[in-house]
Amino acid sequence: MVQQLPTEAASAIIYPDSDGQPMADNTKQFRWIVVIKENLEILFADVADVFIAGDLLWYPIEGDNKTCQAPDALIAFGRPKGDRGSYKQWEENNIAPQVVFEILSPGNRLKDMTKKLQFYERYGVEEYYIYDPNRIDLVGLQRSGDKLNVIEEMNGWVSPRLGIRFELKPDTLEIFSPSGQRFLTPVELDQLREQERQRAEQERQRAEQERQRAEQERQRAEQERQRADEALAQLEQEQQRYQALLEQLRERGINPEQL
Repeated sequence: MVQQLPTEAASAIIYPDSDGQPMADNTKQFRWIVVIKENLEILFADVADVFIAGDLLWYPIEGDNKTCQAPDALIAFGRPKGDRGSYKQWEENNIAPQVVFEILSPGNRLKDMTKKLQFYERYGVEEYYIYDPNRIDLVGLQRSGDKLNVIEEMNGWVSPRLGIRFELKPDTLEIFSPSGQRFLTPVELDQLREQERQRAEQERQRAEQERQRAEQERQRAEQERQRADEALAQLEQEQQRYQALLEQLRERGINPEQL
């Protein structure tokens, strides 16, 4: 049981929002952090009580501003979305993030990664994923009791919490949502939106062309109807003239049938 400080002392403690370390050491590491964090945001956009953050300091113990970690991405189920300067667990209904990601860079040291593992294991993380984009190497750990145990086969692994699937290719890692949509970079997402916009515009143009063709057919049908009405009117006039001619002949005593 962790001893909590008195309220006055605890409230006087400052919990920094930054550990002074850069979010990423290089563009590749930063790109992967963004891809994972933003695609998870998209995946859980309609779920109100899933909080997702990148490089956010997590303080598990009230009154202790030294014990903390800033996972490259963390996911906390049961917590509302919204901005935070840090994740103070005692202000989050004492819910620890259940899933964390770390993206390795050449600057990572074994000692630092060991400390992270010990921290995540001690403070309740259920799933811990470590990806090295330079080596295309993915390590996953899953909680069993008080321990985080290595997942033997990560290729094809589906996260129990997130529902996402990991696939290791010769040159990269691919992550898929439960619907089968591959996690995309911001550029790829923008290109996909543009493709969808172009497809929608093509559909609109096709629909407009169909409307115009239908309107032309309606106009042709209307013209045909008008021509038929005119022809019928002319026929009726001819019949009327013929009947008038017959009447004139009869008035003169001429039997038209004998002509």
